[in-house]
Parts: sequence; C-alpha cells; structure tokens
Amino acid sequence: MAKQSQLARLGLFDARVPRYTSYPTAPQFGTAIGPAHFAEWVARVRPGSEISLYLHVPFCRRLCWFCACRTQGTSSDAPVVAYAATLRSEIALLARHLPRGVTLSRLHWGGGTPTLLSPVLIGQLTEAIFNVTPMAPGGEFSVEIDPDEIDAPRLDALVAAGMNRASIGVQDFDPEIQKAIGREQSYELTARVVGLIRDRGVRSLNADILFGLPHQTSSRISSSVERLLTLQPDRVALYGYAHVPWMSRRQQMIPSDAMPTPQERLGLFETAAALFQDAGYDAVGIDHFARPDDGLAIAARTGRLRRNFQGYTDDLAPTLIGLGASSISRFPQGFAQNASGTSDHTRAIREGHFSTHRGHAFSAEDRLRGRIIEALMCDFTVDLREVERDFGLDPARHLTLFRDAVAVFGDLVRLTEDRFTIIPEGRPLARMVARVFDAYDPGAARHSAAI
Repeated sequence: MAKQSQLARLGLFDARVPRYTSYPTAPQFGTAIGPAHFAEWVARVRPGSEISLYLHVPFCRRLCWFCACRTQGTSSDAPVVAYAATLRSEIALLARHLPRGVTLSRLHWGGGTPTLLSPVLIGQLTEAIFNVTPMAPGGEFSVEIDPDEIDAPRLDALVAAGMNRASIGVQDFDPEIQKAIGREQSYELTARVVGLIRDRGVRSLNADILFGLPHQTSSRISSSVERLLTLQPDRVALYGYAHVPWMSRRQQMIPSDAMPTPQERLGLFETAAALFQDAGYDAVGIDHFARPDDGLAIAARTGRLRRNFQGYTDDLAPTLIGLGASSISRFPQGFAQNASGTSDHTRAIREGHFSTHRGHAFSAEDRLRGRIIEALMCDFTVDLREVERDFGLDPARHLTLFRDAVAVFGDLVRLTEDRFTIIPEGRPLARMVARVFDAYDPGAARHSAAI
C-alpha cells in the first residue's frame, strides 16, 4: 500500500501520457512533410543496407469494439482485392526510388486483418515485395493472424512465402469480457489455430493480451494468462486497454461503468506480470515478456532493445518503411505518414506519387530527446556518457535535463555522474518520467491513461 500511495501522489492514477512508440509522437506530426520528402528520404537509404518494411491491411470482417486502430469493415472480398492491387502499385513506385541491393531485416503485415488476403493475393504481394527487397539472411517475416479469419490454404501460402513468426491477438479468454469488447474468440479456436501454425514449422509465436478491460478481475486475468501459457507463446505483449471513445467511436459500445479503476488496472497488470515471470518469461520493457532464448529477451539483456510503432523490437535497421493507408515510416531524417483513408491513399498511388500527407523532420534536439526517451522505455536507464558521445551533449545540460526528473520523482529515480535510472519500484511511472524529456506540448492531444 505504501508503494501505491507514493505512485498516487505522483499522479500515476490520474495522468494521461503518450505511449512513446515514437518521438515526437504522432499528434505532433505536421503537413509540411509530403510525398517529395518521402521520395527523397527513400532515395537516401544506403545502397546494400537493411531496412524494415511494414504493410498495413486496414480491412476487417468484424470491427472489434476495443480496437482504436484505423480499420474498416467489409463483408465482401472486392475492396481487399482492389487494395492489394494498390499495394502492388505502391511497391512498384517504391522500387523506382529505392537504391540497389537493399534487403529486409524485418517484414511485418498488420492491420486490420492481413489474413483476409487470399492465397493468391498473398503470393502476389510477397513476390512483388521480394522482387524489390529480398529478405536478408536471418530476416524475420511476421504476420498478424486473426483466428476467426484464417485457414490451412492461407497459412500454407504465408509459410511458402517465408513467414517465420506469427502474432495472435488474444485480449482475454473470459466469455463475458469478450462479449463486452466485441471480440468473441474461444480458447479452443485459438488453440486450434496455434496448432496449425506450429504444424507448419513456424516456431516463433507472439500473443497480445489486454489488462484494464471491462469486468476484468484478478482471478479472471489469472485464468486467461494461465490458458495463454498452455499455448507456449515465445513473446507476449501485455497491453493496457486504452479507452479513448472520443477518438474511436466504436469504443462507445463498451460499458464504461464496468471498467476497472486505475488502481485496479495496476493490480491487474502486476497479477499477469507475476504469472508470466513465474512461468520463466523475462520482463522486457514496460509491458512485454519473452522466453529467455527469444531475440527480444536477448536484446533486452544486451542493450539492443528498440521501440517503434509496433512496440518493442530487436531490429536495429535505421529505416522502417510503411506501405498502405495510414502507415508511418521512420527514416534517419524523420517520420512520414501515408494518407489515412484508403480512397485518398489509392488516388495518390494511381496518380504516380506517394500518399504522404504529414510527418516530422528531426532536429538535433529531437534526436537527443528521442534517444533518451527510448532508453527509458526500453532499459529504464540512460547512459549519460553514451549520450554525451553520440549527441555532443554538454555535461552541464544534465543539470536541466535530468535533475528536473529527480525533483519530480524523488527516490524512485537515481542520478549519478554517468547514469540516470528508474528504480524497479518506479517502473510503473516510466511513461511519466519519459514525458519530462518531451519538449512538445502534451496538451495538443488526449492520450491514454498512464497505467
């Protein structure tokens, strides 16, 4: 109780802060960045280097109420077929700008529901991608799989194309909770799909589970975690449900009076986290868990963990290119986001140019603060000597950059001559500590709860 009282005094249970999957965060993007910037930044990728590629499929057969992603429902395959054709045209456009010899360290298909794609469309898209940028040795091709929207032929097509990591959203296995969030997906169905994936030689499996859902209690989340553990995922993301009905109208279907309090949310997280760690998983960053031999756990132990729009990653490629409507790319020069609507995105590609409609060009200060925030979110510590070396930081600036955080968070953080650290008891505050180093106006957007 003493710890919870201290966290309460510091505002954990009232604050709304960014998730810091980027810096600056997406609400700070502006319209000064357009297609010409994207094309220039693609052309400046180093020949023969490795990049990451994200492909967004924004369609779903069902629209889950809890989801705040940019998606649209479809009962027909026609929009998916048309969209896949646009993606192939976008890939061809990318090929005209990308330097020679570039390969993929990571390829990720997300959504929406990328498994809405038929086996034929899967084959056509992967052929188009790999003709431009083949996988690098040891590269990873991951796909988000909806157990309600997958079958053996589509899995066969994905595996034949090179998929070697699958990701499944679980959210919660409790039937009452599933009904409340508009995502009814039985344990039996999920287990059957996991079996199909494993039977095809895909040995790397990610799973997402949520805390902070309506009707969720400690016993219910314990039951869901224990059932998830029987599926033996290699990585688990334990995300806090972000209730943002002002941004996602479908979330208005979720009963607000059944939501746990912020204090209860913290308890739900700690209950689930303890179960994963008791089962032998390593804690990774603020909300991930991984088997000790998984690449994410290894990256966390060796200081190579990174954070991007998909969450935590062990990918060190400096460039992430996003394809499809609303996708965000990260270049050494800055961020670029495609048009959010599929019609606007398609129109731009048909006109022969990228659909970039907003973004942000990095300043030297952005790079410095972005690295500090990423280090806090990944490692809970900042090597001050490394920051001085890599960014030319004057040691005197530590007085203003880091002592402000000490003044706010007291003995939950530590500042020494060469390191700033959030101690274990203060880790629930990581996003709030990171906000101290955010130079942009937090009032420009309404963010999710800090816990």
